[in-house]
Amino acid sequence: MLPWKRVLRPLSAVLLAAAVAVVPTAAAHAASAPSSGWNDYSCKPSAVHPRPVVLVHGTFANSVDNWLGLAPYLKHRGYCVFSLDYGQLPGVPLVFGLGPVDKSAAQLSAFVDKVLAATGAAKADLVGHSQGGMMPRYYLKFLGGAAKVNALVGIAPDNHGTDLLGLTRLLRYFPDVSDLISTATPGLADQIVGSAFLTKLNAGGDTVPGVHYTVIASKYDEIVTPYRSQFLSGPDVRNVLLQKLCALDFSEHAAIGLTDRITFHEVANALDPARATPTTCASAMS
Repeated sequence: MLPWKRVLRPLSAVLLAAAVAVVPTAAAHAASAPSSGWNDYSCKPSAVHPRPVVLVHGTFANSVDNWLGLAPYLKHRGYCVFSLDYGQLPGVPLVFGLGPVDKSAAQLSAFVDKVLAATGAAKADLVGHSQGGMMPRYYLKFLGGAAKVNALVGIAPDNHGTDLLGLTRLLRYFPDVSDLISTATPGLADQIVGSAFLTKLNAGGDTVPGVHYTVIASKYDEIVTPYRSQFLSGPDVRNVLLQKLCALDFSEHAAIGLTDRITFHEVANALDPARATPTTCASAMS
């Protein structure tokens, strides 16, 4: 086997595993989000929850599959909930988040404007999984999003990139493979630790004034590694490690965003800190 294939095969395997884990069924995307109770543009925020929530999916995911758990959870609690598809590549259906991350942030900017116009709200709250927890930071920092966003909640976000359990460190020895990833799936290349995109994003500090940041991470995350790279530094940041809330929570990268009720409870706390309640193992039953 040629040397570059020895690198590409495990790297591809990890990426494909992420795709399978994050996208439980492509058929689910055929069901419209409004039928599940969200992306209802007639929804008007209440006095209790005055801001719409925009859900931002991760890499290899889409606006429905990524949120089949959290969107109904938030709708049931009285939030106006919206989600978008971003980062589309030509000829690649149903899974998104693969285009250049800065261009995806521009798509998010346009979507937030649409949601604010429909709901009449002055600001939105953003909740994102994986790339969807990191990409909005570009919108906040460079595209004027800080004036339109109250809070960003990142679930397993790759804020400082990922080394995919060390595999990406090998790319320096195989520039042809690195070039292939950058050309075919620029959104993946942007998320590799040390990328030009991440260097620009994190230069001068992780946060911008006026936005409340929450990061929810699991020590069992096998995609965004090391997991501590997910955490942010700044004056208005709350970094949460799931296992400090419940040692019995074994959620990995996909489960933390798809099905983990302890994560969902922490998201609700971050969106409404004035009514926050303690998150424990028992929160999984709430």
